[in-house]
Amino acid sequence: MELNWHKGFSESWSDRSKQGRLPHAVLLTGPVGVGKRAAAAWMAQQRLRPDPLDTTLPVYPFEVLEHPDMRWISPPDDKKTIGIDQIRMLVAELNLTSYEGLGKVAVIEPANEMTVNAANSLLKTLEEPPGDTLLVLIADRVGKLPVTIFSRCQRIDLAVPSESVALQWLDRLQPGAAWIEALRMSGGTPLAAIAALEDLETSAGMGRDLQILGNGRGSAVEIAGRWAKLDPGFVLNWLSQQVKLAVLATTAGREMADGLTIDDSVLRRMDRRNLFCYLDIINRLRGQPGGSYNVQLAFEGLLIDWASGLKDCGLAPPTDGMELMLARRQ
Repeated sequence: MELNWHKGFSESWSDRSKQGRLPHAVLLTGPVGVGKRAAAAWMAQQRLRPDPLDTTLPVYPFEVLEHPDMRWISPPDDKKTIGIDQIRMLVAELNLTSYEGLGKVAVIEPANEMTVNAANSLLKTLEEPPGDTLLVLIADRVGKLPVTIFSRCQRIDLAVPSESVALQWLDRLQPGAAWIEALRMSGGTPLAAIAALEDLETSAGMGRDLQILGNGRGSAVEIAGRWAKLDPGFVLNWLSQQVKLAVLATTAGREMADGLTIDDSVLRRMDRRNLFCYLDIINRLRGQPGGSYNVQLAFEGLLIDWASGLKDCGLAPPTDGMELMLARRQ
């Protein structure tokens, strides 16, 4: 299916291609689930296998083009980062002659997961790409991308579609599914909503857990034990979204926070400033590499704080919140 919310992007790229004004290095940004990788695959197709009969838009699901002049670089299966050896090999291959004479395309995703040495080894190639090369970098978290990389690429930000556009597209994909809940749970990005649909039941159970703890019932340790069996990234992303909605509810009213699973009786126990502190702790945990902290311990700390109405969160500035929470659990 065509990603119709990418129409403005694809038309602009096609126009620039016809005018011979394409950049050599592009940084695709936007939230997870907006279709950055589909856009990159489409860009490669347009460069190496242009066909007027092909779709004029990126599609889902996308396929990585099988082509001798195409390279798609991502972390190896047993690693979470892109290493210097991968980038050195890529640079060497880009310096070879194009197989079909149409240039070369390399996609690096996610570029924010390159090691420092890997990023440094790419700098010269970004500044002076060999021949007719197109480098497409995909950043899921722009803040983790080195400034030296950021400054050498032309940024293209892929915007999130409106809720109505996203829901229409998703309903064509699977009519009658609970897309409204999935879309709101995923932060409004259609492709993330596809994965979120499978997690709705899990999310509903987690919402009940928060409600129970917020009302002073249940065991934070037992709930943390259940949550620790889930993917930590999923848990922290969901919890971050719930806290954002809680902040919105305390600021703009409950009617503006669709998707919030806790009721007003719980929110009334929590100070808005402490919600921001709590959100900072969650987001800092989200930024930690996998295996760098004890998941069970971290979830216990988060849930014990929630059960207390976040009273302890205000004991330290947000920048020290995670250290305070973990220290209290030692």
